[in-house]
Order: sequence, then structure tokens, then C-alpha cells
Amino acid sequence: MEPPLDVLPESALRNVVDLLVRLVEAAGAVIIFVGAVWAFGRFVLVGVRTAGRARGVAGRAREFTGIRLGLGRFLALGLEFQLAGDVLRTAVAPSFTEIGQLAAIAAIRTALNFFLGRELAHERAEIERDRQGEAPDGTGASRSPAGPS
Repeated sequence: MEPPLDVLPESALRNVVDLLVRLVEAAGAVIIFVGAVWAFGRFVLVGVRTAGRARGVAGRAREFTGIRLGLGRFLALGLEFQLAGDVLRTAVAPSFTEIGQLAAIAAIRTALNFFLGRELAHERAEIERDRQGEAPDGTGASRSPAGPS
């Protein structure tokens, strides 16, 4: 009786999956790095642009909130790639230890993503309130005497 045909031996499959894991995790790291560089560049730009002008604290805070939102999006996307790499790592004959580690890592990264998403939604709502001219206390009172524009 012949042994079953091995299309791709497990060792070769592990090597391929290991390469894919590295690529996916590297993509996540690059996304986070690009987001951090982008946010820092915007932060410096806003600081330099507003340093010479008498701009109110509210105007700066609004711009910094936009920067935080952008950075948060990069972080969320990067974390998703990192989690994808972890799931991929356990795709080939995982041990119970690897499954336990994946569960812990997935729980931590999912919690981070959840709270980051909640923070992003809060920041978005704050920006939308500012655009609509509502008072921070939610009363709908206009910030300018002429009313919202």
C-alpha cells in the first residue's frame, strides 16, 4: 500500500506560513509607524502654523483632535494586521500552548481595538458637535452670537 501523496510537506507548509506571518506582521508594524510619523508631522505643522498667530485654545484642540483621530485609525488598522499574523501563526497544527497564547494575545488586542474604537467614536462625535456649533454641555447653544453657520 502506498503512503498518501504529500502535496506540500508539513515542514514546507510551516516555512511558507512563517514567511506569511512575518509579512503580515511587518505590514502591521509599517502601518503603525507610518501613522506615528504622519501624526508627528501634522503635530509639528499645526504647532508651527499656530505659533505665530493668536489662535484660540479651542482651535488648536480641534486640530489636535483630528490628528488623534488619524493616528487612532492607523493604530486600529495596524493592530488588526498584528492580530491577523497571530491567527495565521497558529494555522498549521497548533499546540495547546500556542492556542492559549493566541487567545491571550487576541483578547488583549481586541480589547485595545475596542477601547480605541470607542475613543475614536467619542472624538468624532466631539468634532461633529463643534462643526454644528453646539455647546460642549450638549445644550445646543451656539458658540457665536450670530448662531451656527
